[in-house]
Amino acid sequence: MANDPYAKRLLWFVFAGSRGGANRLRLVQAIRQTPLNANQLAKELGLDYKAIIHHVEVLEKNNIILRIGEKYNVTFFVSGFLEANMDSFLEIVQKLEKSK
Repeated sequence: MANDPYAKRLLWFVFAGSRGGANRLRLVQAIRQTPLNANQLAKELGLDYKAIIHHVEVLEKNNIILRIGEKYNVTFFVSGFLEANMDSFLEIVQKLEKSK
């Protein structure tokens, strides 16, 4: 179900209601443009590899991104859940940018 209230609350919590939300937001925006692996994300975002792995785990646990591949050949993509709720995601991005 697109843009349901549960999804919106989940997205608010993951991106605005917890520490690291800003970095998770940047990570999702990066893989929306181009699917990347953890090393590429670390380089692109200027973050430590271990920090990327932590944020990826949080995003995967909440069904916001998904991984394709195994071991060293893993690439991250936006999940179908996030694609279905992209309007809510973009609304959150806009509100967070205004609050800066």
